[in-house]
Amino acid sequence: MLFAGKNIVVGVTGCIAAYKTCQLVSDLVGEGANVDVILTENATNFVTAQTFETLSRNPVTVDMFDRDKTWEVGHISLAQKADLIIISPCTANVIGKLAGGIADDMLTTTVLATKAPVLIAPAMNTNMYTNKIFQANMAKLANLGFSFVGAVSGRLACGDVGVGHIADESDILSAARRILFGGALSGKTVLVTVGATEEAIDGVRFITNRSSGKMGTAIARQALRRGAKVILIAGRVSVNLPKGAEIVNVKTTSEMYKAVMGNYERADIIIKAAAPSDYRPAEFIKSKIKDKEIELHLVKNADIAAAVGVVKGERKLVIFSAETDNLLENAKGKLVSKNADLVVANDVTAKGAGFEGDTNIATLIGKDGDIFDTGLVSKDRLAEIILDRIQ
Repeated sequence: MLFAGKNIVVGVTGCIAAYKTCQLVSDLVGEGANVDVILTENATNFVTAQTFETLSRNPVTVDMFDRDKTWEVGHISLAQKADLIIISPCTANVIGKLAGGIADDMLTTTVLATKAPVLIAPAMNTNMYTNKIFQANMAKLANLGFSFVGAVSGRLACGDVGVGHIADESDILSAARRILFGGALSGKTVLVTVGATEEAIDGVRFITNRSSGKMGTAIARQALRRGAKVILIAGRVSVNLPKGAEIVNVKTTSEMYKAVMGNYERADIIIKAAAPSDYRPAEFIKSKIKDKEIELHLVKNADIAAAVGVVKGERKLVIFSAETDNLLENAKGKLVSKNADLVVANDVTAKGAGFEGDTNIATLIGKDGDIFDTGLVSKDRLAEIILDRIQ
């Protein structure tokens, strides 16, 4: 999960765009964050506390002097607890208060009391957004270390068209990731293949394998955390794909091949974590085969990793080698034959390794001959190791 273990305070101010923060909170919780929501009094004219309590699974704070809450001083408690504060949407009024050091409600007092980073997503009428006073207030906060996801152009609720529309939720999530996890891959694009492919036999049956997509998804999450743009080419998976990635869904190995070859030029790093079927039936029978023995004639699918290895140029290519015997010998052979920069080899028969589980045991072999054994690690930890090595 992208935000696992992080405490994020989300402030919502009085703007029609407040309803969009419902999805933001839902996605933060879905990615493992503990979310506390603060509504300004004006925000309650557009959204309700009950909605955010349902989405965040935490009490929502509106009134700084609510006697029904815990004995802790509320704004101090949340200010100390937060790893990050996100204000979305943020009005010109609240930005003006913060720029002037005014703390007259729960949200502004929490922001002034925190040492956590603050991310602001402004939204307002275009004339307000371009007003010199507002721009000066925003510049002042930026100079003081506040982060912004700038408003974008679009049709506004008032009917005007121009800058002032709140940034897309995916951009807010991306900015939050960069703040919390750094930007070691900022400006880079990582292409990851994930999951299993399906090769149809007849109208109801197909050839596939037990790949769950957990390993490739873990790599995509870690790349997003490091600030990369991620292109995720996904076959059949049994896990949720991370928010913020550009997802290309495929079914067959042929479709995955076309998707990879159509997108590899955009990538700086290509990681082949999927388990595409090596073979497909030579003939597809549209109807369901009934009441007879059949012999399947299989033909070889294209080797996606080898095709990328031919054209990759200066791009880095990481491949996986899932083996049942002769682990190092087979992995080293694939490293050379596919012109890869790093091969992640694992014995899928070993306890704690292989498909479907949450852990893996891998040997990483670099193009320079360096060999690194990970031991038993979580797939998230293995993803970190892979990205560390390829960087």
